Amino acid sequence: MTYPEAMTEAEARPGRRTRIFLSGGSGTVTRPASHLPMMGWGQALGLFLTDDVEVVNCSRARASTKSFRERGRLQWILDEMEPGDYLVMAFGQIDWKPDPGIHTEPFEDFLEHLRAYVTGARERQAHPILMMPFERRRIDRHGNVSRFLGDYPVAMRQLAHEEFVPLVDVYGQSLRWWEELGPEHSKHVFTYLRPGEPLMPIVQDADNVHLRAEGAVEVARFTARALVTQGLIPAHWVKDLDRRTFSYDEMGWLDEATFQHRTKSRVTPARDL
Repeated sequence: MTYPEAMTEAEARPGRRTRIFLSGGSGTVTRPASHLPMMGWGQALGLFLTDDVEVVNCSRARASTKSFRERGRLQWILDEMEPGDYLVMAFGQIDWKPDPGIHTEPFEDFLEHLRAYVTGARERQAHPILMMPFERRRIDRHGNVSRFLGDYPVAMRQLAHEEFVPLVDVYGQSLRWWEELGPEHSKHVFTYLRPGEPLMPIVQDADNVHLRAEGAVEVARFTARALVTQGLIPAHWVKDLDRRTFSYDEMGWLDEATFQHRTKSRVTPARDL
């Protein structure tokens, strides 16, 4: 299916790279080197895109649809956007938390906030895309993956249907991946340290929530392929979908100063909440 938001090659204006703005939480964020080997899939997305397009990863750890919007991160994106840009909304992994500054109800304010993202992008003649979250690594001894995220992926699919917004189903794909990998091999894509890897102060070993580089790369690969096959971006924007090996130097961990600057600077006081 081709959605109204899909960009044709004729729309790509010469002299300016189209930007894909990423909004989301810790599963998407670009990490500083102090978080090795943990990595967000948004950090890896550029590995599969050509110089025709620029990824602007505005995702932040512990961000829900509510907190991201209320802290002015959505408004910053909307202020920066130009016609033809994209806004990918990758939420649903942390909105369940009971923290009042984070929590949303799936079919209530979670959808209300997401609609504001969609509306804001469309008002700027940009292309909104909903991206379902990957499921956590909770696998029983029979290889069954727990549906920990509950109704948030369901609500996102509902919004995609109601507002006719393109949807990238990473959630369904992740369930298949984790079940195929099983209880032991699935550890290879989450933040489980390997022999000889140092334990960084900020990183928790045996983390079943956050991906390590290998897992983030595969989510990014799936996303780039979906964007093309669903007709959302031109095929010539994508590269290396069959490439299997990337060096850590290519993966874009940030130095601490750059990470802190981006975290603090990509904020505009939110309006019209």
